[in-house]
Amino acid sequence: MSNLKSRLIQRGSAGGNIVTLVLLVGIIGLGLFLWLGKKGDDSAGSANNSSAPTSQTSPSKAKSNDGDAPAPIEPVTGTPPLDAAATYVPKDNVLQIDISEYAGYGGLIVANGGMEPNPDSIFAKEYGFKVKITKSESETWSALNNGRLAATATTTDSLAVLGRQFDAVVPLQIGYSRGADMVVVDRGVASVNQLAGKVLAASQFNESEFFIRYLAQEAGVPVTVLRDLDSKPSSSELGLVFYDDASIACKAYEHELTGSQRLNGCVGWTPFTDEVVEKSNGAAKVLVSNRNLLVIADVLAVNGGFARANPDMVRGLVHGILEGNRRLRDQQAANIGIVAKAFGWSDADARDELSRVHLANLPENRAFFAGTIDSAGSFGGIFQSSVLAYGSVIRNPTDASRFADVTALDALAKKGLFADQTIAIAPIRSSTQASLEGDPLLSKDIRFFFEANSAKLDKTETKNQEYLDTIKRFLQVSPGSTVLLRGHVDNARVSEFRDQGGEQLVKSMALKAMELSRQRALAVSEALRARHKDIDPSRIEAVGRGWEEPAGPDSELNRRVEVQWFTLE
Repeated sequence: MSNLKSRLIQRGSAGGNIVTLVLLVGIIGLGLFLWLGKKGDDSAGSANNSSAPTSQTSPSKAKSNDGDAPAPIEPVTGTPPLDAAATYVPKDNVLQIDISEYAGYGGLIVANGGMEPNPDSIFAKEYGFKVKITKSESETWSALNNGRLAATATTTDSLAVLGRQFDAVVPLQIGYSRGADMVVVDRGVASVNQLAGKVLAASQFNESEFFIRYLAQEAGVPVTVLRDLDSKPSSSELGLVFYDDASIACKAYEHELTGSQRLNGCVGWTPFTDEVVEKSNGAAKVLVSNRNLLVIADVLAVNGGFARANPDMVRGLVHGILEGNRRLRDQQAANIGIVAKAFGWSDADARDELSRVHLANLPENRAFFAGTIDSAGSFGGIFQSSVLAYGSVIRNPTDASRFADVTALDALAKKGLFADQTIAIAPIRSSTQASLEGDPLLSKDIRFFFEANSAKLDKTETKNQEYLDTIKRFLQVSPGSTVLLRGHVDNARVSEFRDQGGEQLVKSMALKAMELSRQRALAVSEALRARHKDIDPSRIEAVGRGWEEPAGPDSELNRRVEVQWFTLE
């Protein structure tokens, strides 16, 4: 167009100028028409794409047809695929470890003296290698598996999902998350059981999904995965809709609170969960956090090939992180600045974030992997809970022993290192005990087997012992929690009693039923304390409810002991 314009101007006539003007206007108009048409086509294409969510949707661009609401992603069917396994090879004797922005990994940063390779770090001085710490919020399982990372921080529950394809060694528990993870729900939801028929926003294959699946599993509420917000679960199921990450899941629920209310809550972590509650004007609340529910355990996962070829370096990593944890626990003021600088936080923010973490020491680590820790979830226990919670998603589960390697921990203990440390996990209390006056976190109906017309447990029934262990597990994974055993008996003969002796006989038999149910609840309590002698009796209470609260028309199911679990919040 510029050459045409030049030639016309050179002609210098008035007519030429007019022609020039007409041509310019025409060309500009044609260009504008074509550009607008192209713009319309692009907009239509974008709208079509947004109506079909995909797991590749960028979090910052995730939109739905509902204004600015984040769009759900297409859920992955089965377990997440990983890049092929390969051995990590250090460059210049530097190991690269990836973490997320989380205070629980502060011990590693303190041990390294920051994020960059450091000749004055514990790793360099004691074991002759350096560490470069990188930070990302995306999952790094493939990078670790494929040999692009020496190690990464993850949570125990994810190992069960990754399974045999994940060639990694777990030599260390870094710590427990204590209050960072939360389930936020509509104000009227009082327990996990009441989530049946509801829909929550979450993110797939991480601790947020496991946390809600674990709670639903214990409450006996099946979980179903939904593809979009227009899908609904059955009245007995909890529906999960997935988003790119927990922050987006929380934003999606926040949007629905002021819109069509197709979501009844979200599962995520601070500060996103806190922000939802604060902005809800009382419409949302925290149902439960993991402040006193210790099933989110952070561990160090090391590339399998590298770990097998370099056991001394693995021992150095374990030693260094445990020493960093010790310094951050026992000398917080002197070390908090290193963590704050690494994450771009103020010292006050770093201290606040650290208050939501329990940094593990050596004896806690050994008890965690041995399964003998009595105040939190163990490695094997959490792993198995994850297998059960995910159900058919994990088609061919492996065993926890595939990943755990306590060689480095045993070596440190044998040398007498950290000999002054003890297991020091305690409940974080906002009250003196879990209140039985309010609503339980969840209820679980268990049909213990008793001798006929008796309050004596049937000692030959192996299921009874399994049920006792279930109750023990509640108390174990939640320091300070309490269980209320509510005995129930069958109400099938009420009509018969009424026919035989009227309301007077019904009242008389109701009192006997109340006492029998109470005796059965007490029998469960006594058997529980006999099997697990370390349980504090004050954490168990038993009551009888007779036939007053039938679970339904099934006589067999009404002969039950209901276990209500009250956790500290």
